[in-house]
Amino acid sequence: MTDWVLRLIDAGGYWGIFLLMVLENVFPPIPSELIMGIGGIRVGQGRMDMVWLQVAGTLGTVVGNYFWYLVGHILGFRRLKPLVDRYGRWATLEWHDVMVLDRLFGKYGEAVVFVFRFMPAFRTMISLPAGLFRMGHVRFLLWTGGGALVWNLILAYAGYVLGQNFRDIDKYVGPVATACVVGAAVLYLWRLFTWRPRKNEASEEDII
Repeated sequence: MTDWVLRLIDAGGYWGIFLLMVLENVFPPIPSELIMGIGGIRVGQGRMDMVWLQVAGTLGTVVGNYFWYLVGHILGFRRLKPLVDRYGRWATLEWHDVMVLDRLFGKYGEAVVFVFRFMPAFRTMISLPAGLFRMGHVRFLLWTGGGALVWNLILAYAGYVLGQNFRDIDKYVGPVATACVVGAAVLYLWRLFTWRPRKNEASEEDII
């Protein structure tokens, strides 16, 4: 993976960084650690500027996340209920759980979006419920951008400091990402086989 990411960055410059970061957030298997780390190496070599690297990387992150936010926003909270009623068993989810998540997101949505930017397996996934639960567009973009800027700075400076040795990160990012996916799959299967629906206890305020 390292070689083709490197070639695209060298060929596209800041636009290459932007495109890769958009793709990384639409198709999470592309690691931002590798993209911004290589960008940091190029800064150390004098071939890129740190400020413009951060602009390109952060804008790409925001655009990629905004795609999933819009998917959730277009689907909408009201359209979600028939899906939960029909397929909730496979998501181990009931409408009561959705309402709890809605209240939680309404109260702590900004912090959730910001913090999840630092979690490899969930940084993109959080954008979908942000749209579903109608987090404001401006608030979502600002908190996503803020979290992305901090994370991208850390990755770029790691590449800047470590230099060419940072290319070895691909040896570690792959197994870590795989472990996160496997862990999430195991957790899902455990919840799927142990999940039992509540009895019909929904109050009127839980029904839209």
